[in-house]
Amino acid sequence: MSESSKLRKHLNADALFKALHDDFSNVSDFRQGVPEISMADALMSGFAMFSLKDPSLLAFDERREIDQNLRTIYNIEKAPCDTQMRKILDPVNPEQLRPAFKGPIRQLQRGKILEGMVFFEGCYLLSLDGTGFFSSKKLHSEICLKKENSKTGEVTYHLQMLGAAIVHPAFKEVIPLSPEFIVKQDGQNKNDCERNAAKRFFEKLRKDHPHLPLIVTEDALSSNAPHIREAQKYNLHYILGVKEGDHSFLFEQVKKARSVGQITEFEIVDEENPEMVHRFSFLNQVPLNESNQDLLVNFLEYWEVTPGKVQHFSWVTDFTVTKNNAYTIMRGGRTRWKIENETFNTLKNQGYHFEHNYGLGEKNLRLVFAMLMMLAFLIDQTQQLSCKLFRAVWTKLKSKRALWERMRSLFKEFAFESMQMLYHAILYGVKFQPPIILYDDTS
Repeated sequence: MSESSKLRKHLNADALFKALHDDFSNVSDFRQGVPEISMADALMSGFAMFSLKDPSLLAFDERREIDQNLRTIYNIEKAPCDTQMRKILDPVNPEQLRPAFKGPIRQLQRGKILEGMVFFEGCYLLSLDGTGFFSSKKLHSEICLKKENSKTGEVTYHLQMLGAAIVHPAFKEVIPLSPEFIVKQDGQNKNDCERNAAKRFFEKLRKDHPHLPLIVTEDALSSNAPHIREAQKYNLHYILGVKEGDHSFLFEQVKKARSVGQITEFEIVDEENPEMVHRFSFLNQVPLNESNQDLLVNFLEYWEVTPGKVQHFSWVTDFTVTKNNAYTIMRGGRTRWKIENETFNTLKNQGYHFEHNYGLGEKNLRLVFAMLMMLAFLIDQTQQLSCKLFRAVWTKLKSKRALWERMRSLFKEFAFESMQMLYHAILYGVKFQPPIILYDDTS
């Protein structure tokens, strides 16, 4: 057997589930004595709920007592009921789940899968953005943020996180990293909240992946001096959106440079669509803003011109822009949208029930569930990238929603030794036969 074949074995669902259960075994258990249900089993049960895309804790609980597949596929010796799961997981510090995100990424590196997502100058694109994942006008806990309507005084309680994923313009798949939760101390507006969460994220990112070469790509809220200096502190490249309304000094410098012919401008016709023109304008080593004139950035402006439509974008980057790399940097900047389209929207619209309230809890329950959901998404994306069998069943059923529905159906009706066996059942079909009735027919 070749070395690559051995490595791919670590990238199928069964190997990833086993490794995840091992990671969960290292999570601290606040309970005294020897609990009936281990912390690893409780966490793995929550993960299985999101892996199977169960719409609620109740739906998962209905399968718990009769489903031996939880043991054979997810390595769960004893699954908790919904009340037990809430009680066990609520006090868990979500930070203790962060190491579990490293396993799939490490296996993608070992299996040479991640190499295909290198984007530019040997670096990977890392897209960051904030998103909400809980909102209620009634339910709240000590960890909730509060937003008050200035006119009515009505209070909305909500939870947010800074999400991050390795992306590539040529890949549908994204590789989510452990998110950073936005907390009450982070500030009162979106800009402050995300900026402060990003400080913690960068520090933890470099502890988890000290040598991973990365290019951070974000929206225009991020293109400020403190944030860029934080990125530089942790050896992170950047391609950040800028808007004229928010960066008037920068655009004024670009305007002056253009008036004296210091701007480089060129355009190219799209190779695949001759009616599309890519128009570029760039200026290197320009001050970001008036109060940080020592912070020099490289400015790229871009227009996508098609009949009857013009789209305009602009970015700052630490890469020196040239005619040879402007198109690539542009693609990197526009790929930022994958954190929204391929990550958050997938979680909201393709069966993960991202915004559904599985339980808020008194302490950390909702955060722990968010981490488990992101781990389920990470393992699904890892399989999509590296597992031919997963891609085959997905292709056969044509949509993720149909795949999840078929998985849940077979999971309830048949006994499986592994997820691989379940995928084979989907791909090749199963033989229907009279059921084995579980009753005593002698009475």
